[in-house]
Amino acid sequence: MARGYDIKSFTGFFPITVLCLVVLYAPLLVVTIYSLNDSNSITNWEGLSLRWYAEVFIGPESAKFKRAAWNSFTIAILAATTATVIATLAATGMIRGGRFRGRNLSLGLIGLPIMVPEIVLAVATLIFFNTVGFTRGYLSILLAHIAFCIPFAYLPISARMQGISDSLEQAALDLYATKRQAFTRILLPLMIPGIFSGFLLAFIVSLDDFLITNFVKGAGVETLPTAIFGSVKQGIKPNIMAISTMLLALSVVLVSLSYVISRTDKTQ
Repeated sequence: MARGYDIKSFTGFFPITVLCLVVLYAPLLVVTIYSLNDSNSITNWEGLSLRWYAEVFIGPESAKFKRAAWNSFTIAILAATTATVIATLAATGMIRGGRFRGRNLSLGLIGLPIMVPEIVLAVATLIFFNTVGFTRGYLSILLAHIAFCIPFAYLPISARMQGISDSLEQAALDLYATKRQAFTRILLPLMIPGIFSGFLLAFIVSLDDFLITNFVKGAGVETLPTAIFGSVKQGIKPNIMAISTMLLALSVVLVSLSYVISRTDKTQ
């Protein structure tokens, strides 16, 4: 019988872990701290203040960031919703559809956007839009986000469906339910936690995306990540740190919510 190994017993595990955590989270901590700085300069500390958070909403650049936030949230909601619907249908076909020709190829295509470097996806999407003559703007960002959000929504949805025994649907069919009734009244309600987790994950991915958005957006259309990048090119200001901190907090909340839902689902 093979013996298990405790990875924490390996030499250097603790310092390497600490180093990784510092590299990952120290910059985020610095941004959060200096977003509370009362100084106009990001290099001088003059005490705690929420003035930069207020400036995000009522400052001279507030109109630009409000438009960018509206674009980001509406695109994220629409892209996540559409991607979740497509991912749910895809998971149903992949997992409940049985064996069919091209199944392995379809699974590979669904997961391809996760494995391909994002810069490659961005360039490919831009070339596609230019080839078909599609005008870049709000709609081009939305379509691009839907495409690359599908695999992120598919992962938790398919994992949830794989954990549901098909005997429940077979029992419903034996009790004279139609296939549609077995799906809508038995399978779909049991899949709701996975569907919600997939939606949240797709929403976060869409909301935080910069690279693909920057390639496919048109002139005059900005999302929060691209608006932040444009402001940073003119110099890092404390209000940018405040916006970044709020985006970070929202992402942490949504990721935690998705994790809690998935963990609660597993314990039921």
